[in-house]
Amino acid sequence: MPRDVDHLVLAVRSLDDARATYSRLGFTLAPTAHHPFGTTNSVVQFGGNYLELLAITDAAAIPEPAGNRFSFAAFNRAYLEHREGLAMLALHSDDAAADRAAFERWKLPVYEPMRFERQAKGPDGVERPVGFAVTFTSDARVHGGAGFFTCQHLHPENFWRQEYQRHPNGALGVESVVFVTRDPADFHEFLTYFTGQHEMLATSLHVRFALGRSAVDVMSPVGFHAFFGEDAGPDPRRFTGYRIAVADLGETRRVLATNGVAFTERMGGLVVPAAFAHGAAIAFVAREAIVRAP
Repeated sequence: MPRDVDHLVLAVRSLDDARATYSRLGFTLAPTAHHPFGTTNSVVQFGGNYLELLAITDAAAIPEPAGNRFSFAAFNRAYLEHREGLAMLALHSDDAAADRAAFERWKLPVYEPMRFERQAKGPDGVERPVGFAVTFTSDARVHGGAGFFTCQHLHPENFWRQEYQRHPNGALGVESVVFVTRDPADFHEFLTYFTGQHEMLATSLHVRFALGRSAVDVMSPVGFHAFFGEDAGPDPRRFTGYRIAVADLGETRRVLATNGVAFTERMGGLVVPAAFAHGAAIAFVAREAIVRAP
């Protein structure tokens, strides 16, 4: 079975500023939480996947990569030296060890297993442990511009909270994440083995790996401009934006306008520019909408 999207890591320089921005976008944010390796986050939960706003807050606590050890915090620190944005894609995992074995079998890079726990404050104000088993892989061709891992939740009953999943903008979940490269076919093999999806939908503007409730869209710069109206450069080889499914596009439009958020309407969606949304363009789309390439 394909691995569905678990969450998107959005690396930001100021978590307070990003929280304010995402509140204006009409999202409900969970309280900030601290990792034991120098980062702090705040998540936007949906029914089955989420956004992670992530900032470096304790540089001295960041473990450096060494040997076969991948450092999540060091990766995001390096990413932020160049830009804010959608730094990493995490896919859902039921078994971190099985993911690592599969990546090794398909000759993808593998790293030391990583497990950690932190405290998460619930809507009732009580802090409970949440934990994650993480399996990293990589593709050297992205030159540090995109990170890839799977994420197994160790205490899911403490993480997922319905109170945090009700959003004024009507958001229901991550519909797709967008990776832009000059030739989408270049990353076909890597993404096939990373996602576990061996079938693709190809159009004139993008290649889609349908994973279940979500998808990975690989677009050319021309395709990205058609969907999002932005220039990603000739060959960025990174994640440049994502699409959020909403219950009522009219209500989302009203919330954005009321909160003074500028947006454009393209390909059936409401697009908020990357410059406003901390480096990653956002398209709000109706859950039942099917975007077809011209």
